[in-house]
Amino acid sequence: MSNRLAQSTSPYLLQHADNPVDWWPWEPAAFEEARRRGVPILLSVGYSSCHWCHVMAHESFEDDETAAYLNAHFVNVKVDREERPDVDAVYMEAVQAATGHGGWPMTVFLTPDAEPFYFGTYFPPAPRHGMPSFRQVLEGVRAAWADRRDEVAEVAGKIVRDLAGRELKFAAVEVPGEQDLSQALLGLTREYDASHGGFGGAPKFPPSMVVEFLLRHAARTGSEGALEMARDTCERMARGGIYDQLGGGFARYSVDREWVVPHFEKMLYDNALLCRVYAHLWRATGSELARRVALETADFMVRELRTAEGGFASALDADSDDGTGRHVEGAFYVWTPEQLTEVLGEEDGRLAAQYFGVTEEGTFEHGASVLQLPQHEGVFDAERIASVKERLLSARAERPAPGRDDKVVAAWNGLAVAALSETGAYFDRPDLVDAAITAADLLVRLHLDEKARLARTSRDGQAGAHAGVLEDYADVAEGFLALASVTGEGVWLEFAGFLLDHVLVRFVDEESGALYDTAADAEKLIRRPQDPTDNAVPSGWSAAAGALLGYAAHTGSEPHRTAAERALGVVKALGPRAPRFTGWGLATAEALLDGPREVAIVGPDGDPRTRELHRTALLATAPGAVVAVGAEGSDELPLLADRPLVGGAPAAYVCRDFTCDAPTTDTDRLRTALRTALNG
Repeated sequence: MSNRLAQSTSPYLLQHADNPVDWWPWEPAAFEEARRRGVPILLSVGYSSCHWCHVMAHESFEDDETAAYLNAHFVNVKVDREERPDVDAVYMEAVQAATGHGGWPMTVFLTPDAEPFYFGTYFPPAPRHGMPSFRQVLEGVRAAWADRRDEVAEVAGKIVRDLAGRELKFAAVEVPGEQDLSQALLGLTREYDASHGGFGGAPKFPPSMVVEFLLRHAARTGSEGALEMARDTCERMARGGIYDQLGGGFARYSVDREWVVPHFEKMLYDNALLCRVYAHLWRATGSELARRVALETADFMVRELRTAEGGFASALDADSDDGTGRHVEGAFYVWTPEQLTEVLGEEDGRLAAQYFGVTEEGTFEHGASVLQLPQHEGVFDAERIASVKERLLSARAERPAPGRDDKVVAAWNGLAVAALSETGAYFDRPDLVDAAITAADLLVRLHLDEKARLARTSRDGQAGAHAGVLEDYADVAEGFLALASVTGEGVWLEFAGFLLDHVLVRFVDEESGALYDTAADAEKLIRRPQDPTDNAVPSGWSAAAGALLGYAAHTGSEPHRTAAERALGVVKALGPRAPRFTGWGLATAEALLDGPREVAIVGPDGDPRTRELHRTALLATAPGAVVAVGAEGSDELPLLADRPLVGGAPAAYVCRDFTCDAPTTDTDRLRTALRTALNG
């Protein structure tokens, strides 16, 4: 018999709809039920492609005896962290403060007033490696609730007060300057893994936002060190097992520092961010590897994650059927020498093993290897390798595929729109630009209401019930701004403006300029979530700063620029000390120091000279530059106003703060103007 989750639009919640646990979604009625019964709440937070979430579900939530105990002594609430990032953020902050670490599944026990008093992540069904069993935890919490209720209330109250004291205010803090960005670069240099690329040790996550900062810093200052860190990190990832050498696209992270063995789930946000980073790396260096990876990652997103409605699904699972009925992590992606031979024959099987680093011992589990790309491809015949890859990809397609979380998350689709529109423009792939437009259309049609308020998610053409958070407004606006620069269609700038007006009114603290992750009129939690640091994606705070700055450059809007500058005060405070976790804020600060540049291309649509000037502007590495293209006299985009042709020919105007150099009709001069600082 299905529980209350059966009506959810979240694939993760639907996976638990037939559990014997009497689950509730996060809703007021669940807390009212806990008060009526006088019992605590078990809050379980996870997401669809989370490996250990599936493990705990199978071990505990599908177990009749455990479920009976849960139902008798708790009100049980299940949350999809991707659908409710606000709930996840508030309680994860408490978990990390109490235990020093976090992760999913997240297991938190609450009073009926939603105040947390005991925390954890995964709990095994039996005591293991010093961890109590889940049943022991449940019995301990029940006993504390029954016998020491006053003590529980005191602990919960203290935790809530501690969380309330973490609110950030940055009134009157200056924007980051040259010295701040230099200090951030120095900090990254200290943490850089010179042997394997990236930063820190295992597990190692793709540092997308940091690489964007390094590329922008190198473009603005000429720093070879910054460019080298960006280039080497991208090459190491692209050659490692974290990158799918057959089908394109990146896994979520590497369990080792060498990028060999990934955690195999593939997230839309990682691939959108990395697609854009590799496209920007190609733009800066001309690297053929960067070009290939950007295009393969874009093609992966369109091929594997695109939904029937034209949006992009959230993720592919790490686990899949290994052919015996068991769900095993990585089963879809790994190979043994014998499997290569079975598909390719003995001679090509040996060649593939050498090319992809597949060994008898294996690099993963049970003698299987994750495909890598050691630095030797010049030794092999390119046509033969292409044939090998095609045959292996075809054979892999016959394996049971990983599950797909097909909900459409607004923020991550905004990142995908930005990546696909730019990648399509750079590499003359109009199909990718079309995919970006279709996804943007879906966001407008399905996620935006008549007041331009965003729904966080949709699925199967139905908008979800949960309100968008700051990252949704900021990342969708970022995607629309990129689309406006690529297509010259002013409607995307207009929609970005609608979203950013909501940011100014509903997410910004008017007194200090600080940003909150939820709107002022959103559901009240025990704390209003607020986090300026990047994690796997840009924080809503830094993403909003970037989009506000880009919109101001397009339109000359002083309120949007002022809001961006005030938001960047947190980067001045945190960037030099924690550059790995403020990458997008640092990248936005680079754009601010450079202007950012405003480039207007005026010329008839279809004129090859207009197209060439437009392409030259898009390929400029000037940090955060915005581009407008349109016919003389067009009112589609503000940057085009009062910009005439020059001698009857298409012309480019390069400006900063709406003060322009002399226009040019020459692409080489435009390229030079965008490489050098304005006004000397």
